Amino acid sequence: MASPRRSRASRSSPLIPDHFERPLTDFPETIPALLTWRASLAGARPWLFFEGDSYTLTDVTSAVDRFAIALAERGARHGDRVAMVLGNRPETLFAWLAANQLGAIAMPLNPAYKAPELAGVLRLTKPRVLVVDEHRALCEVACLALAENDRPALVSPADLTQGRGEAPRAKVTADDVAVLLPTSGTTGSPKAVMLTHRTFTLTAEAFPAWVGLNADDRLLAVLPFFHVNAQAYSAMGALGCGAGLALLPKFSASRFWQDAKRLGATEVNAVGAVVNILLKTEAKATDRDHAMRVVYTALALPAAQHRSFEERFGVNMTVGYGLSECTFGTIWPLFVTPRHGTMGTLRQHPRLGVVNSARVVLDDGTDAADGEPGEMWLRNPAMMRGYYGDEARTREVLSPDGWFRTGDLVRRDADGFYTFVARKKEVIRRRGENVAAAEIEGVLASHDLVREAAAVGVPAELGEEDIVAYVVPEPGAVLDVEELRAFARERLADFKVPARIHVRESLPKTATERIAKHLLTETPE
Repeated sequence: MASPRRSRASRSSPLIPDHFERPLTDFPETIPALLTWRASLAGARPWLFFEGDSYTLTDVTSAVDRFAIALAERGARHGDRVAMVLGNRPETLFAWLAANQLGAIAMPLNPAYKAPELAGVLRLTKPRVLVVDEHRALCEVACLALAENDRPALVSPADLTQGRGEAPRAKVTADDVAVLLPTSGTTGSPKAVMLTHRTFTLTAEAFPAWVGLNADDRLLAVLPFFHVNAQAYSAMGALGCGAGLALLPKFSASRFWQDAKRLGATEVNAVGAVVNILLKTEAKATDRDHAMRVVYTALALPAAQHRSFEERFGVNMTVGYGLSECTFGTIWPLFVTPRHGTMGTLRQHPRLGVVNSARVVLDDGTDAADGEPGEMWLRNPAMMRGYYGDEARTREVLSPDGWFRTGDLVRRDADGFYTFVARKKEVIRRRGENVAAAEIEGVLASHDLVREAAAVGVPAELGEEDIVAYVVPEPGAVLDVEELRAFARERLADFKVPARIHVRESLPKTATERIAKHLLTETPE
Protein backbone atom coordinates (compact mmCIF):
# COMPACT_ATOMS: atom_id res chain seq x y z
CA MET A 1 0.00 0.00 0.00
CA ALA A 2 1.43 3.35 -0.99
CA SER A 3 1.96 5.78 1.82
CA PRO A 4 -0.18 8.92 1.85
CA ARG A 5 1.07 11.96 0.03
CA ARG A 6 1.53 15.20 1.93
CA SER A 7 -0.35 18.10 0.43
CA ARG A 8 1.35 21.46 0.20
CA ALA A 9 0.47 23.67 3.18
CA SER A 10 -2.01 26.40 2.40
CA ARG A 11 -0.70 29.92 2.71
CA SER A 12 -3.97 30.82 4.41
CA SER A 13 -3.42 28.36 7.27
CA PRO A 14 -3.28 30.14 10.65
CA LEU A 15 -0.97 27.41 11.97
CA ILE A 16 1.57 27.31 9.16
CA PRO A 17 2.86 30.80 8.31
CA ASP A 18 4.61 31.29 4.98
CA HIS A 19 8.04 30.74 6.52
CA PHE A 20 6.91 27.25 7.66
CA GLU A 21 5.50 26.11 4.30
CA ARG A 22 6.75 22.63 3.60
CA PRO A 23 7.46 20.56 0.46
CA LEU A 24 5.60 17.46 -0.67
CA THR A 25 6.74 14.36 1.23
CA ASP A 26 5.57 10.84 1.98
CA PHE A 27 5.17 10.98 5.76
CA PRO A 28 1.49 10.98 6.82
CA GLU A 29 0.02 14.23 8.06
CA THR A 30 -2.84 12.91 10.18
CA ILE A 31 -3.09 10.36 12.97
CA PRO A 32 -5.47 7.99 11.08
CA ALA A 33 -3.17 8.09 8.05
CA LEU A 34 -0.15 7.41 10.26
CA LEU A 35 -1.79 4.35 11.81
CA THR A 36 -2.90 3.02 8.42
CA TRP A 37 0.54 3.59 6.94
CA ARG A 38 2.41 1.93 9.79
CA ALA A 39 0.01 -1.05 9.79
CA SER A 40 0.54 -1.46 6.05
CA LEU A 41 4.28 -1.80 6.67
CA ALA A 42 4.23 -4.10 9.71
CA GLY A 43 0.66 -5.18 10.43
CA ALA A 44 1.58 -8.63 11.73
CA ARG A 45 4.22 -7.37 14.13
CA PRO A 46 3.30 -7.16 17.84
CA TRP A 47 3.15 -3.47 18.63
CA LEU A 48 1.14 -2.79 21.81
CA PHE A 49 1.95 -4.54 25.11
CA PHE A 50 -0.10 -4.42 28.32
CA GLU A 51 -0.08 -6.75 31.28
CA GLY A 52 0.21 -10.20 29.67
CA ASP A 53 -1.40 -9.20 26.38
CA SER A 54 0.08 -8.06 23.09
CA TYR A 55 -1.57 -6.60 20.02
CA THR A 56 -0.30 -6.48 16.48
CA LEU A 57 -0.90 -3.35 14.46
CA THR A 58 -3.59 -5.30 12.60
CA ASP A 59 -5.22 -6.05 15.97
CA VAL A 60 -5.03 -2.38 16.87
CA THR A 61 -6.58 -1.17 13.62
CA SER A 62 -9.39 -3.74 13.97
CA ALA A 63 -10.11 -2.58 17.53
CA VAL A 64 -10.03 1.06 16.42
CA ASP A 65 -12.51 0.28 13.64
CA ARG A 66 -14.92 -1.38 16.09
CA PHE A 67 -14.64 1.55 18.50
CA ALA A 68 -15.20 4.02 15.64
CA ILE A 69 -18.37 2.23 14.54
CA ALA A 70 -19.75 2.20 18.07
CA LEU A 71 -18.85 5.84 18.71
CA ALA A 72 -20.52 6.87 15.47
CA GLU A 73 -23.65 4.95 16.50
CA ARG A 74 -23.71 7.12 19.63
CA GLY A 75 -23.60 10.29 17.63
CA ALA A 76 -19.89 11.15 17.51
CA ARG A 77 -19.12 13.14 14.37
CA HIS A 78 -16.41 15.37 12.94
CA GLY A 79 -15.47 18.04 15.49
CA ASP A 80 -17.28 16.39 18.42
CA ARG A 81 -15.39 15.67 21.62
CA VAL A 82 -14.94 12.11 22.87
CA ALA A 83 -13.77 12.02 26.48
CA MET A 84 -12.36 9.00 28.30
CA VAL A 85 -11.69 8.33 31.97
CA LEU A 86 -9.84 5.03 31.73
CA GLY A 87 -6.20 5.42 32.73
CA ASN A 88 -3.27 3.76 31.00
CA ARG A 89 -4.79 0.82 29.16
CA PRO A 90 -5.21 -0.20 25.51
CA GLU A 91 -8.85 0.93 25.41
CA THR A 92 -7.76 4.53 25.99
CA LEU A 93 -5.59 4.34 22.90
CA PHE A 94 -8.33 2.60 20.87
CA ALA A 95 -10.91 5.25 21.83
CA TRP A 96 -8.48 8.07 21.04
CA LEU A 97 -7.58 6.71 17.60
CA ALA A 98 -11.21 5.85 16.84
CA ALA A 99 -12.33 9.37 17.67
CA ASN A 100 -9.70 10.76 15.31
CA GLN A 101 -10.80 8.35 12.59
CA LEU A 102 -14.23 9.96 12.79
CA GLY A 103 -12.71 13.43 12.67
CA ALA A 104 -13.69 13.83 16.32
CA ILE A 105 -11.46 15.16 19.08
CA ALA A 106 -10.08 12.81 21.73
CA MET A 107 -9.91 13.94 25.34
CA PRO A 108 -8.24 11.53 27.81
CA LEU A 109 -9.00 12.73 31.34
CA ASN A 110 -7.38 12.22 34.71
CA PRO A 111 -9.11 9.48 36.75
CA ALA A 112 -7.84 11.24 39.89
CA TYR A 113 -10.24 14.13 39.31
CA LYS A 114 -12.87 14.70 41.96
CA ALA A 115 -16.44 15.22 40.75
CA PRO A 116 -16.34 19.08 40.83
CA GLU A 117 -13.11 19.15 38.81
CA LEU A 118 -14.43 16.70 36.25
CA ALA A 119 -17.69 18.61 35.97
CA GLY A 120 -15.74 21.81 35.26
CA VAL A 121 -13.86 20.19 32.39
CA LEU A 122 -17.00 18.59 30.96
CA ARG A 123 -18.89 21.89 31.22
CA LEU A 124 -16.15 23.62 29.24
CA THR A 125 -15.67 21.00 26.53
CA LYS A 126 -19.17 19.43 26.22
CA PRO A 127 -18.12 15.99 24.96
CA ARG A 128 -20.62 13.96 22.94
CA VAL A 129 -19.46 10.68 24.47
CA LEU A 130 -17.63 9.80 27.69
CA VAL A 131 -15.92 6.40 27.78
CA VAL A 132 -15.61 5.11 31.33
CA ASP A 133 -15.32 1.83 33.19
CA GLU A 134 -14.46 1.55 36.91
CA HIS A 135 -14.84 5.32 37.39
CA ARG A 136 -18.45 5.37 36.20
CA ALA A 137 -19.84 6.50 39.57
CA LEU A 138 -17.52 9.52 39.55
CA CYS A 139 -18.62 10.43 36.03
CA GLU A 140 -22.30 10.04 36.87
CA VAL A 141 -21.96 12.45 39.80
CA ALA A 142 -20.03 14.94 37.65
CA CYS A 143 -22.62 14.77 34.89
CA LEU A 144 -25.43 15.56 37.32
CA ALA A 145 -23.82 18.98 37.78
CA LEU A 146 -24.22 19.69 34.05
CA ALA A 147 -27.20 21.04 32.20
CA GLU A 148 -29.24 18.12 30.87
CA ASN A 149 -28.49 18.98 27.25
CA ASP A 150 -24.75 19.03 27.98
CA ARG A 151 -24.52 15.56 29.49
CA PRO A 152 -22.47 13.14 27.38
CA ALA A 153 -23.48 9.58 26.63
CA LEU A 154 -21.65 7.30 29.07
CA VAL A 155 -20.36 4.11 27.48
CA SER A 156 -17.95 1.41 28.58
CA PRO A 157 -15.04 0.00 26.56
CA ALA A 158 -16.97 -3.27 26.41
CA ASP A 159 -19.85 -1.40 24.72
CA LEU A 160 -17.46 -0.08 22.08
CA THR A 161 -16.06 -3.50 21.21
CA GLN A 162 -19.49 -4.44 19.85
CA GLY A 163 -19.22 -2.20 16.81
CA ARG A 164 -19.90 -4.16 13.62
CA GLY A 165 -20.06 -3.29 9.94
CA GLU A 166 -17.95 -1.00 7.81
CA ALA A 167 -15.83 1.40 9.79
CA PRO A 168 -16.52 5.07 9.05
CA ARG A 169 -13.57 7.19 7.96
CA ALA A 170 -14.09 10.91 7.91
CA LYS A 171 -12.01 13.35 5.93
CA VAL A 172 -9.36 14.65 8.33
CA THR A 173 -6.79 17.36 7.66
CA ALA A 174 -3.50 18.16 9.32
CA ASP A 175 -4.91 21.35 10.84
CA ASP A 176 -7.92 19.65 12.42
CA VAL A 177 -7.81 19.41 16.21
CA ALA A 178 -6.95 15.85 17.24
CA VAL A 179 -6.76 16.11 21.03
CA LEU A 180 -8.01 18.42 23.77
CA LEU A 181 -5.63 18.45 26.69
CA PRO A 182 -7.29 19.85 29.84
CA THR A 183 -4.95 21.72 32.14
CA SER A 184 -5.39 23.94 35.17
CA GLY A 185 -3.94 27.15 33.80
CA THR A 186 -2.81 30.07 35.91
CA THR A 187 -6.27 31.24 36.94
CA GLY A 188 -7.45 27.97 38.46
CA SER A 189 -10.39 27.63 36.04
CA PRO A 190 -9.96 24.76 33.56
CA LYS A 191 -8.67 25.30 30.08
CA ALA A 192 -8.15 22.84 27.27
CA VAL A 193 -5.21 22.93 24.86
CA MET A 194 -6.14 22.25 21.23
CA LEU A 195 -3.48 20.06 19.60
CA THR A 196 -3.71 19.32 15.90
CA HIS A 197 -2.96 16.24 13.85
CA ARG A 198 0.05 18.14 12.52
CA THR A 199 1.42 18.48 16.05
CA PHE A 200 1.30 14.74 16.57
CA THR A 201 2.62 13.62 13.17
CA LEU A 202 5.51 16.08 13.24
CA THR A 203 6.39 14.80 16.70
CA ALA A 204 5.93 11.17 15.66
CA GLU A 205 8.58 11.64 13.01
CA ALA A 206 10.91 13.80 15.09
CA PHE A 207 10.93 12.35 18.61
CA PRO A 208 12.71 9.10 17.68
CA ALA A 209 15.43 11.14 16.00
CA TRP A 210 15.82 13.39 19.03
CA VAL A 211 16.55 10.51 21.39
CA GLY A 212 17.98 7.92 18.96
CA LEU A 213 15.19 5.33 18.58
CA ASN A 214 14.33 2.91 15.79
CA ALA A 215 12.00 0.02 14.97
CA ASP A 216 13.93 -2.35 17.23
CA ASP A 217 13.06 -0.30 20.31
CA ARG A 218 10.08 -0.58 22.64
CA LEU A 219 8.84 2.58 24.35
CA LEU A 220 7.47 2.30 27.87
CA ALA A 221 4.56 4.64 28.67
CA VAL A 222 4.67 5.07 32.43
CA LEU A 223 3.33 8.62 32.39
CA PRO A 224 -0.47 8.86 32.09
CA PHE A 225 -2.26 9.15 28.77
CA PHE A 226 -3.83 12.46 29.81
CA HIS A 227 -0.29 13.94 29.50
CA VAL A 228 1.04 15.21 26.20
CA ASN A 229 4.29 13.35 26.95
CA ALA A 230 2.65 9.91 26.81
CA GLN A 231 0.50 10.89 23.85
CA ALA A 232 3.01 12.60 21.60
CA TYR A 233 6.39 11.20 22.62
CA SER A 234 5.49 7.64 23.62
CA ALA A 235 2.45 6.61 21.54
CA MET A 236 3.13 8.75 18.46
CA GLY A 237 6.90 8.30 18.73
CA ALA A 238 6.44 4.53 18.63
CA LEU A 239 4.18 4.75 15.58
CA GLY A 240 6.54 7.16 13.88
CA CYS A 241 9.55 4.87 13.89
CA GLY A 242 7.76 1.52 14.09
CA ALA A 243 8.92 0.76 17.63
CA GLY A 244 6.71 -1.13 20.07
CA LEU A 245 4.66 0.55 22.79
CA ALA A 246 4.32 -0.90 26.29
CA LEU A 247 1.82 0.48 28.80
CA LEU A 248 2.08 0.52 32.59
CA PRO A 249 -1.14 1.25 34.50
CA LYS A 250 0.84 3.33 36.98
CA PHE A 251 4.37 3.98 38.16
CA SER A 252 5.73 1.84 41.01
CA ALA A 253 9.28 2.50 42.14
CA SER A 254 9.63 -0.94 43.74
CA ARG A 255 8.52 -2.74 40.57
CA PHE A 256 9.66 -0.35 37.85
CA TRP A 257 12.73 -2.18 36.59
CA GLN A 258 11.03 -5.54 36.95
CA ASP A 259 8.09 -4.23 34.90
CA ALA A 260 10.45 -2.75 32.33
CA LYS A 261 12.23 -6.08 31.95
CA ARG A 262 8.97 -8.04 31.72
CA LEU A 263 7.67 -5.72 28.99
CA GLY A 264 10.98 -5.68 27.09
CA ALA A 265 11.21 -1.89 27.23
CA THR A 266 14.29 -0.16 25.83
CA GLU A 267 13.18 3.48 26.30
CA VAL A 268 11.06 5.34 28.84
CA ASN A 269 9.82 8.92 29.06
CA ALA A 270 9.85 10.28 32.59
CA VAL A 271 9.53 13.42 34.65
CA GLY A 272 12.00 14.53 37.28
CA ALA A 273 10.04 13.08 40.19
CA VAL A 274 10.18 9.59 38.65
CA VAL A 275 13.93 9.81 38.17
CA ASN A 276 14.53 11.07 41.70
CA ILE A 277 12.29 8.43 43.25
CA LEU A 278 14.13 5.66 41.41
CA LEU A 279 17.48 7.09 42.44
CA LYS A 280 16.41 7.08 46.09
CA THR A 281 15.39 3.41 46.11
CA GLU A 282 17.70 0.92 47.79
CA ALA A 283 20.42 -0.28 45.42
CA LYS A 284 20.03 -3.87 44.24
CA ALA A 285 22.18 -6.32 42.34
CA THR A 286 19.40 -6.44 39.72
CA ASP A 287 19.41 -2.69 39.02
CA ARG A 288 20.89 -3.34 35.58
CA ASP A 289 18.89 -6.48 34.87
CA HIS A 290 16.75 -5.02 32.09
CA ALA A 291 16.92 -4.00 28.43
CA MET A 292 16.40 -0.26 29.00
CA ARG A 293 18.99 1.87 27.22
CA VAL A 294 17.44 5.37 26.94
CA VAL A 295 15.67 7.45 29.58
CA TYR A 296 14.19 10.78 28.53
CA THR A 297 13.38 13.17 31.36
CA ALA A 298 11.94 16.65 31.54
CA LEU A 299 14.17 17.73 34.43
CA ALA A 300 17.85 18.57 34.32
CA LEU A 301 19.57 17.02 37.34
CA PRO A 302 22.87 18.16 38.81
CA ALA A 303 25.73 16.50 36.95
CA ALA A 304 26.66 14.16 39.83
CA GLN A 305 23.10 12.86 40.21
CA HIS A 306 22.69 12.49 36.47
CA ARG A 307 25.85 10.41 36.15
CA SER A 308 24.92 8.41 39.25
CA PHE A 309 21.59 7.45 37.69
CA GLU A 310 23.21 6.40 34.43
CA GLU A 311 25.92 4.40 36.15
CA ARG A 312 23.65 2.64 38.61
CA PHE A 313 20.98 1.61 36.12
CA GLY A 314 23.14 1.22 33.02
CA VAL A 315 21.23 3.67 30.82
CA ASN A 316 21.80 6.84 28.85
CA MET A 317 19.63 9.66 30.14
CA THR A 318 18.80 12.66 28.00
CA VAL A 319 17.02 15.86 28.96
CA GLY A 320 14.43 17.92 27.15
CA TYR A 321 11.83 20.63 27.59
CA GLY A 322 8.34 20.68 26.14
CA LEU A 323 4.90 21.95 27.08
CA SER A 324 1.28 20.93 26.78
CA GLU A 325 0.96 23.71 24.21
CA CYS A 326 4.00 22.74 22.17
CA THR A 327 5.87 19.45 21.74
CA PHE A 328 8.83 21.18 20.08
CA GLY A 329 10.91 22.82 22.80
CA THR A 330 14.52 21.93 23.54
CA ILE A 331 16.55 18.72 23.78
CA TRP A 332 20.09 17.64 24.54
CA PRO A 333 21.47 17.07 21.03
CA LEU A 334 22.68 13.57 20.23
CA PHE A 335 26.42 12.99 19.79
CA VAL A 336 27.26 16.17 21.70
CA THR A 337 28.85 16.17 25.14
CA PRO A 338 25.98 16.74 27.62
CA ARG A 339 25.63 20.19 29.14
CA HIS A 340 24.44 19.14 32.57
CA GLY A 341 21.99 21.55 34.15
CA THR A 342 20.74 22.86 30.78
CA MET A 343 17.57 22.23 28.80
CA GLY A 344 19.60 21.65 25.63
CA THR A 345 19.17 23.34 22.27
CA LEU A 346 16.09 23.96 20.15
CA ARG A 347 14.41 20.85 18.77
CA GLN A 348 14.34 20.80 15.00
CA HIS A 349 12.80 18.38 12.53
CA PRO A 350 15.05 15.59 11.18
CA ARG A 351 13.70 15.92 7.63
CA LEU A 352 12.25 19.42 7.38
CA GLY A 353 15.24 21.08 9.03
CA VAL A 354 14.96 24.30 11.00
CA VAL A 355 11.28 24.82 11.85
CA ASN A 356 11.58 25.87 15.51
CA SER A 357 12.53 29.38 16.59
CA ALA A 358 12.90 30.94 20.03
CA ARG A 359 13.27 34.32 21.65
CA VAL A 360 14.30 35.18 25.20
CA VAL A 361 12.25 38.28 25.95
CA LEU A 362 12.56 40.90 28.67
CA ASP A 363 9.57 42.55 30.35
CA ASP A 364 9.84 45.52 28.01
CA GLY A 365 9.47 43.26 24.95
CA THR A 366 13.09 43.44 23.83
CA ASP A 367 15.33 40.43 23.39
CA ALA A 368 17.62 39.49 26.25
CA ALA A 369 21.35 39.30 25.76
CA ASP A 370 23.10 35.93 26.04
CA GLY A 371 23.21 34.93 29.68
CA GLU A 372 20.43 37.35 30.65
CA PRO A 373 17.19 35.80 31.96
CA GLY A 374 13.96 36.40 30.10
CA GLU A 375 10.75 34.68 29.10
CA MET A 376 11.08 31.98 26.47
CA TRP A 377 8.93 32.48 23.38
CA LEU A 378 8.62 29.69 20.81
CA ARG A 379 7.35 29.57 17.24
CA ASN A 380 6.99 26.38 15.18
CA PRO A 381 4.40 24.44 13.16
CA ALA A 382 3.78 21.99 16.05
CA MET A 383 2.22 24.75 18.16
CA MET A 384 -1.25 24.36 19.66
CA ARG A 385 -4.13 26.03 17.90
CA GLY A 386 -5.17 27.73 21.13
CA TYR A 387 -7.34 27.13 24.20
CA TYR A 388 -10.72 25.62 23.44
CA GLY A 389 -13.54 28.13 23.75
CA ASP A 390 -11.25 30.79 25.19
CA GLU A 391 -10.04 33.29 22.63
CA ALA A 392 -9.00 35.78 25.32
CA ARG A 393 -6.58 33.36 26.97
CA THR A 394 -5.31 32.30 23.57
CA ARG A 395 -4.51 35.90 22.62
CA GLU A 396 -2.65 36.37 25.90
CA VAL A 397 -0.07 33.71 25.01
CA LEU A 398 -0.20 33.26 21.23
CA SER A 399 0.49 36.22 18.96
CA PRO A 400 -0.97 36.56 15.43
CA ASP A 401 2.47 35.88 13.95
CA GLY A 402 2.80 32.59 15.82
CA TRP A 403 4.94 33.39 18.87
CA PHE A 404 3.94 31.48 22.00
CA ARG A 405 4.79 32.96 25.39
CA THR A 406 5.76 29.96 27.51
CA GLY A 407 5.67 31.76 30.86
CA ASP A 408 9.05 30.21 31.70
CA LEU A 409 12.16 32.25 32.42
CA VAL A 410 15.35 30.93 30.82
CA ARG A 411 18.88 31.96 29.93
CA ARG A 412 20.46 31.26 26.54
CA ASP A 413 24.21 30.98 26.14
CA ALA A 414 26.23 31.91 23.09
CA ASP A 415 26.15 28.30 21.82
CA GLY A 416 22.36 28.15 21.79
CA PHE A 417 21.93 26.08 24.98
CA TYR A 418 19.08 27.10 27.26
CA THR A 419 18.94 26.90 31.06
CA PHE A 420 15.70 27.00 33.03
CA VAL A 421 15.51 29.78 35.63
CA ALA A 422 11.96 29.90 37.02
CA ARG A 423 8.31 29.93 36.10
CA LYS A 424 6.96 33.33 35.32
CA LYS A 425 3.39 32.09 35.45
CA GLU A 426 2.05 31.03 38.81
CA VAL A 427 1.79 27.30 38.28
CA ILE A 428 3.17 24.75 40.72
CA ARG A 429 4.84 21.66 39.27
CA ARG A 430 4.06 18.62 41.40
CA ARG A 431 4.84 15.01 40.44
CA GLY A 432 4.61 15.73 36.75
CA GLU A 433 1.40 17.76 37.06
CA ASN A 434 0.84 21.46 36.50
CA VAL A 435 -1.23 22.76 39.42
CA ALA A 436 -2.69 26.26 39.43
CA ALA A 437 -2.19 28.03 42.75
CA ALA A 438 -5.43 29.92 42.17
CA GLU A 439 -7.40 26.69 42.01
CA ILE A 440 -6.13 25.57 45.43
CA GLU A 441 -6.64 29.02 46.91
CA GLY A 442 -10.21 29.11 45.66
CA VAL A 443 -11.04 25.79 47.32
CA LEU A 444 -9.44 26.74 50.63
CA ALA A 445 -11.11 30.15 50.65
CA SER A 446 -14.50 28.51 50.09
CA HIS A 447 -14.28 27.00 53.58
CA ASP A 448 -16.61 28.85 55.95
CA LEU A 449 -13.83 29.57 58.46
CA VAL A 450 -11.18 30.76 55.95
CA ARG A 451 -10.93 34.44 55.14
CA GLU A 452 -7.90 34.38 52.84
CA ALA A 453 -5.60 31.76 51.31
CA ALA A 454 -2.37 31.54 49.35
CA ALA A 455 -0.64 28.52 47.82
CA VAL A 456 2.99 28.33 46.73
CA GLY A 457 5.39 25.73 45.43
CA VAL A 458 8.50 24.91 47.43
CA PRO A 459 11.38 22.62 46.38
CA ALA A 460 10.55 18.98 47.10
CA GLU A 461 12.96 16.30 48.26
CA LEU A 462 12.16 14.18 45.19
CA GLY A 463 12.42 17.05 42.74
CA GLU A 464 9.90 19.52 41.34
CA GLU A 465 7.74 21.09 44.08
CA ASP A 466 5.56 20.47 47.11
CA ILE A 467 2.46 22.57 47.68
CA VAL A 468 2.36 24.70 50.82
CA ALA A 469 -0.70 26.75 51.73
CA TYR A 470 -1.15 29.71 54.06
CA VAL A 471 -4.59 30.59 55.37
CA VAL A 472 -6.06 33.40 57.45
CA PRO A 473 -9.12 32.42 59.51
CA GLU A 474 -12.26 34.48 59.81
CA PRO A 475 -12.22 36.73 62.90
CA GLY A 476 -12.71 34.65 66.03
CA ALA A 477 -12.55 31.32 64.16
CA VAL A 478 -10.24 28.47 65.14
CA LEU A 479 -9.05 26.42 62.19
CA ASP A 480 -8.28 22.70 62.38
CA VAL A 481 -5.56 22.17 59.77
CA GLU A 482 -6.29 18.47 59.26
CA GLU A 483 -10.00 19.15 58.87
CA LEU A 484 -9.17 21.84 56.30
CA ARG A 485 -6.92 19.42 54.42
CA ALA A 486 -9.76 16.85 54.37
CA PHE A 487 -12.06 19.58 53.05
CA ALA A 488 -9.59 20.24 50.22
CA ARG A 489 -9.17 16.52 49.49
CA GLU A 490 -12.91 16.19 48.87
CA ARG A 491 -12.71 18.85 46.18
CA LEU A 492 -9.25 18.44 44.65
CA ALA A 493 -7.28 15.60 43.13
CA ASP A 494 -4.81 14.22 45.67
CA PHE A 495 -1.79 15.69 43.87
CA LYS A 496 -3.31 19.18 44.32
CA VAL A 497 -3.90 18.91 48.06
CA PRO A 498 -1.32 20.98 50.01
CA ALA A 499 1.36 18.95 51.74
CA ARG A 500 1.36 21.52 54.53
CA ILE A 501 -1.07 24.22 55.65
CA HIS A 502 -0.01 27.08 57.90
CA VAL A 503 -2.44 29.32 59.75
CA ARG A 504 -1.47 33.01 59.89
CA GLU A 505 -3.08 36.09 61.39
CA SER A 506 -2.43 37.92 58.13
CA LEU A 507 -0.59 37.53 54.84
CA PRO A 508 2.03 39.98 53.53
CA LYS A 509 0.78 42.35 50.84
CA THR A 510 2.27 44.44 48.08
CA ALA A 511 1.54 48.12 47.58
CA THR A 512 -1.37 47.12 45.32
CA GLU A 513 -2.79 44.81 48.02
CA ARG A 514 -1.78 41.61 46.25
CA ILE A 515 -0.43 38.80 48.42
CA ALA A 516 3.39 39.03 48.44
CA LYS A 517 4.04 35.33 48.04
CA HIS A 518 7.79 35.79 47.91
CA LEU A 519 7.61 36.89 51.55
CA LEU A 520 5.76 33.79 52.76
CA THR A 521 7.88 31.46 54.86
CA GLU A 522 7.26 28.26 56.77
CA THR A 523 9.12 29.52 59.83
CA PRO A 524 6.77 30.46 62.71
CA GLU A 525 5.82 34.09 62.99
